[in-house]
Amino acid sequence: MTKDGSRENGIWKKGDWRRENGVREYGKWNKGKKELNLTMTVKKFEDLDVWKESMRLVIDIYKSLNKCSEFGLKDQIHRSAVSIPSNISEGYDRATNKEYIQYLYIARGSCGELRTQLYIAKEIGVLKRDIVDGFIQTTKKLSAMLYNLIKVRKEKF
Repeated sequence: MTKDGSRENGIWKKGDWRRENGVREYGKWNKGKKELNLTMTVKKFEDLDVWKESMRLVIDIYKSLNKCSEFGLKDQIHRSAVSIPSNISEGYDRATNKEYIQYLYIARGSCGELRTQLYIAKEIGVLKRDIVDGFIQTTKKLSAMLYNLIKVRKEKF
């Protein structure tokens, strides 16, 4: 493999990456063509699917709790939800990979915290059960996405 991550013989292997214009690109291995189809370029944290999904969750939670009168729980839910995309973006802009990973762990912890608060909100009737169940599924999905991103950052960087 050359310095930029490409193969000297031009054949891409599973897990390969390349650097072009200072941006690291990843892709999916196409067995039939023996090449890497570049499908994802991350130039800024706004390009990350996990950040986008967490932002959608925050917005949905804010809308759902708009008329909630349980101000303490509402505030805690808001804080933990906002913490997820905030820590993803803050970690992305840190100087080292180690710092980035630490912030991804914090974001993942916020997913667990939010999930607990959602269970409480469901049990005391602050939100409808079907709405909470959807939010809980999203936090589980985000937690898995963060776990996979952490794993990639540890192994490839």
